Amino acid sequence: MAKTRSKFVCQNCGYQSPKGFGRCPNCGQFNTMVEELVEVAKPAKQNRQPMGAARAMPQRLSEVSSEVGDRLFVPVEEFNRVLGGGIVPGSIILLGGEPGVGKSTLLLQICNLLADNTGVVLYVSGEESARQIKMRADRLGLAADDLFLLTETNLGAIFEHVQQINPTILVIDSIQTTYIDESESSPGSVTQVRECASRLQHLAKSSGISVFLVGHVTKEGSIAGPRVLEHIVDTVLYLEGDPFQAFRLLRSVKNRFGATSEVGVFEMAGDGMTEVANPSEAFLAERVINAPGSAIAITMEGTRPLLVEVQALTSQTSFGNPRRTPNGVDMNRLLLISAVLSKRVGLKLHEQDIFVNVIGGMKVSEPATDLAMAVAMASSYFDKAVPADLAIVGEVGLSGELRAVGQLAARLNEAAKLGFKRALVPKTRRPLDNLPPTLKLVEVRNVAEALAVAVPRDGDKKG
Repeated sequence: MAKTRSKFVCQNCGYQSPKGFGRCPNCGQFNTMVEELVEVAKPAKQNRQPMGAARAMPQRLSEVSSEVGDRLFVPVEEFNRVLGGGIVPGSIILLGGEPGVGKSTLLLQICNLLADNTGVVLYVSGEESARQIKMRADRLGLAADDLFLLTETNLGAIFEHVQQINPTILVIDSIQTTYIDESESSPGSVTQVRECASRLQHLAKSSGISVFLVGHVTKEGSIAGPRVLEHIVDTVLYLEGDPFQAFRLLRSVKNRFGATSEVGVFEMAGDGMTEVANPSEAFLAERVINAPGSAIAITMEGTRPLLVEVQALTSQTSFGNPRRTPNGVDMNRLLLISAVLSKRVGLKLHEQDIFVNVIGGMKVSEPATDLAMAVAMASSYFDKAVPADLAIVGEVGLSGELRAVGQLAARLNEAAKLGFKRALVPKTRRPLDNLPPTLKLVEVRNVAEALAVAVPRDGDKKG
């Protein structure tokens, strides 16, 4: 009979210890060490002949075939873009997102399309009943014949149904509710999540079934489980979006079969998720022309250039410490830009509250949006509007200098398609090729020169 012992496992990082701690020694999180019971069995003698016969043999690199099987095409271009061109057979994909952002809705729509065009799809739900899923499908107008629903949390029972149905796509919603009988841990624990994901990975690689896993997220926004899930799977997708905005962003943060950091844009409507073919135009649709504190930044999301509106508001502070409130931009970048404007340009921002917002629920993190943020803040400070036909791109250094950004030609061509006539860019020595003929470049060396172009004034400054 196998012996039973206990161990303490951190539910955030997976750290294991024979005794519990109030704070995890590995990740530093409090109250995440949970006691789990494990069975210790004597290792059985291995039969060398069968094991040796089943093992893979070494191959020369030149003899390994590099051909990849045909991807499963999804009739949703934004979804295909994020995956790198479609679903690779035998891949395992993890989809995370906050509760209510639309993970189940998007997956149910994708499953319905795949069932109509590709083959049998098995949708396994451990959180909702079949009736609840049917009600959502009726609301979305989904009724594919080859889409099967299963409400089950036992992984062994799920595998039995997989053998009977032999689906092309398997969806597990969610991995935190799935468990195996061999482990005494509760569903959602690190041990259960790791073991279930490993067995599903083996199923995908051995049978060619593409597996989708839905993962919960923690308060910090990372996928719960912990990050061991992200190491097991082939692709990690995050569905992001402001609950008060209609847009949803499907972002790829890991992809073994395509580019990372790709973004697909969807709009949440009454009939489900609809893809946005031209995200830049959608983000600028409600833009107010000639409004102070507004600037258009050209950012890159993966291989796609996007134009977003960056708004800033500066107001006289009523307290000793002025506020710095970012929404959609990094707090450290906001502090850096405000310090550069104060030190290098002379704006008295130490007595101003500063609010920066990216319209549409977008989150931009690349330094190429620094200059647009600086121009928007200066525009609000001087209460002067930025020219409506001006698009802005550039990274700001600590000395106030502007640094070049990558893929400038792709950014400028996207701006020209949307009707912009001028672009404010850093001055570089490198020749610029493939630029749109309808777009005039305004090259500047530092922030002061950029503000003289974007926010012209007659030498008067506030304060």
